[in-house]
Amino acid sequence: MASQVLVAANRGPLSYDLDSDGTLGARRGGGGLVSGLSAALAEQPGALWICAALSPGDREAVRRGVAEPGVRMLDIDPDTYNAAYNGIANSVLWFTHHHLYDIPRTPVFDAAFRRQWGAYTAYNRAFAEALAEEAGRGACVLVQDYHLALVPGMLRELRPDLRIAHFTHTPWASHEFLQMLPDDIRTDLLWGMLGADLLGFHTWAWAHSFLGSARLDDARGTAEPGMPSGTDGERYVAKNPNSPVRHLRTDVAVFPLGVDADELRRLAGRPEVDERLAELRAAIGDRRTIVRVDRTELSKNIVRGLLAYRELLATRPEWHGRVVHLASAYPSRQDLPEYRAYTQAVRDLAAEINAEYGTPAWEPVLLSVQDDFARSLALYRMADVALVNPVRDGMNLVAKEIPVISEAGCALVLSTGAGAYGELRADALTVNPYDVSATAEALHAALTMPAEDRAARTKRLATAATSLPPAAWFTTQLTALRAVPN
Repeated sequence: MASQVLVAANRGPLSYDLDSDGTLGARRGGGGLVSGLSAALAEQPGALWICAALSPGDREAVRRGVAEPGVRMLDIDPDTYNAAYNGIANSVLWFTHHHLYDIPRTPVFDAAFRRQWGAYTAYNRAFAEALAEEAGRGACVLVQDYHLALVPGMLRELRPDLRIAHFTHTPWASHEFLQMLPDDIRTDLLWGMLGADLLGFHTWAWAHSFLGSARLDDARGTAEPGMPSGTDGERYVAKNPNSPVRHLRTDVAVFPLGVDADELRRLAGRPEVDERLAELRAAIGDRRTIVRVDRTELSKNIVRGLLAYRELLATRPEWHGRVVHLASAYPSRQDLPEYRAYTQAVRDLAAEINAEYGTPAWEPVLLSVQDDFARSLALYRMADVALVNPVRDGMNLVAKEIPVISEAGCALVLSTGAGAYGELRADALTVNPYDVSATAEALHAALTMPAEDRAARTKRLATAATSLPPAAWFTTQLTALRAVPN
């Protein structure tokens, strides 16, 4: 049966484990976005989620024809997938959009890159063809993130009758960084995106970056004010005059993803979280806490956060023995050498701070490099100060999650590089992510903030954080997509 609502994403709502005896077991994916999208899709009869088979269990499930209702997995050749996902999505597009290149050395666009781009194109085409096959006449298709940036244009050529949306969960690169891409690749990327009827971003900063890209001479596109989006009272229209199917209009709008307060509090109240919380409280006593929870992702700026904490201890000796930095920095993308080196740098700096300032009775930094969700939620509950200082981030939901479940109220130190900055800045202590000294001063101000001020700010932060939870975020886009003129 053809579907009228489809979601396409690299990762799906479930995965399969393959036991040694050949038994397949399905488990649901974690995280608020997956839960929210699953709940929203459950309200759409016949809705379908198309994703990649990521594990041996997933691929075996596809080969056996095991099918969960509402999910289709694509068994893409592992070498093609690796080149597309690690070679392009995570090593080129992620670095471009987050401005992470070490400019004297990278990027290098050579023959190897061209082969990887071919794999990325093939990976996107597999999704476009599956969507074209599964979608009913005039169906709504919502494509997720930079992994699938070419899908809208490809799908537009295959099925011009469809309504197509794409949401980018990362920032969009500035003009200077996007210009680093080879001319033909940049044009492919832009026209791939402009195949959509509706493009969504977390913030107007990232939307405006894309609109600047759409004005590039080599794409020969235009951008102009359009009809209000219903979410921010502002919408822009990018026109695509060269589309082979005469698709002339792409609306660009903003949908800032929030958190599901009820689900988050339910998760934070589980017994295993209570156990972690008790262990941590026993370890730190009545000391104040500065909490951060991040992947060791280059854009998260963990090293400068640790440097700021070290400067706090150097310039404010009154905090010696009275504060602990609880850092959860679990490894990310360890198959890439830059990420392995960064993870080690985080470990080394935390050890240096403990060696320099620690005493037998006080360990200044308690660093965890394990992916321990229960521990992270326990940190949320006990945070006096939350440090969220990315150099450049799509949203950074941690900045929204901590105020929602902080038990005593927390002061949020937030960098201007976080996507959440625009929504939360009024009640956060905001910092330039590169300014270590200013961040150290903000940490001191947060630690000394009066309890009543901290509680009032936390309440307002939580209200802003939950204004568009995942299910509402999805349905708002679906409504906007259906309203776009044909």
